[in-house]
Order: sequence, then structure tokens, then C-alpha cells
Amino acid sequence: MRLLDKDRTREWFLQALEEARMRWPVDLWAWVIMPEHVHLLVRPREIQVSIGRFLGAIKERTARPAMRWLAEHSPEFLRTLTVQEGAITRRRFWQPGGGFDRNVEQARTLESMITHFHMNPVRRGLCERPEEWEWSSARWYAGIRPVRVEIDPTLPTRGEV
Repeated sequence: MRLLDKDRTREWFLQALEEARMRWPVDLWAWVIMPEHVHLLVRPREIQVSIGRFLGAIKERTARPAMRWLAEHSPEFLRTLTVQEGAITRRRFWQPGGGFDRNVEQARTLESMITHFHMNPVRRGLCERPEEWEWSSARWYAGIRPVRVEIDPTLPTRGEV
């Protein structure tokens, strides 16, 4: 579902991301918000950090205002987000599960992932060049300032990973 298609929801996501970055020792290396999903490339700065809990905090902080907005402005749409889990009925903004998670050990792979992330809006026809998509870290990598969210300058270069 295109639940991230509106600027207001994207803003809630970015606000949640920034709040989570202040609370958790996690570096952000790339991000892209698409209409129905998000790409994040992050690295914990401490070994005991749970990326799952970090992402859970972002998801919850995004879903709460989105659900409130829908309840006020589009209550009939909430039915499409309602699921039955045993005896519990809940509204689900995010798909269940942790998404696609993997450890990357090569700088070349990191570079490839970042390019892949940034090309998503271009492949989908949302813009012609990655840096035109304002909901992405592509502007930061293109040297365009100011940006919505700063990238941590800890991304290793080839030979450092």
C-alpha cells in the first residue's frame, strides 16, 4: 500500500528517524522513502545495539500520527489496515516482519547498495535523477545542502570495511 505517498507521512517518518538517531548509537549511511516502502542503510556503533528495536521505534513513531490522522480524516480507510491476530484486532501500518536485513563487509557492496537505493525513485519514474527526489539521501551524496537528514560521515571507503 502506498502509505508513504504523502509528504506529511514522510515527514513523520523522518522525524521518527531523527529522534531514534538521538536515542540510539546508530550511524545512518543512506535512506530513501518510496511510496510504499523505505530503504535504510545503518550501522550500530556499539555491538549490543538491536537494529530491530531501533527500527521498531521508528516504525511506531511514524505509525501513531498516521493512524490518528486516518482516524480523523479517513476512518473508512482504517478498515483496510485492520487485521485479526487470534483474539486480537489491530491496525497495521507496516508490514509484519523485520524487512530485509543483512551485514555488509565490502565497501564496494556498500557503494552498490547506496546507488541501488538512490536509483529507486528514478526507476519508478518519480524523478529523472536521484538528487531530484527530496525524500532520499541522494542530495547529501550529490553535495546539495541543506538536506532533510544528514548522513553520518563514518561510511568506510574501499579497503576499510
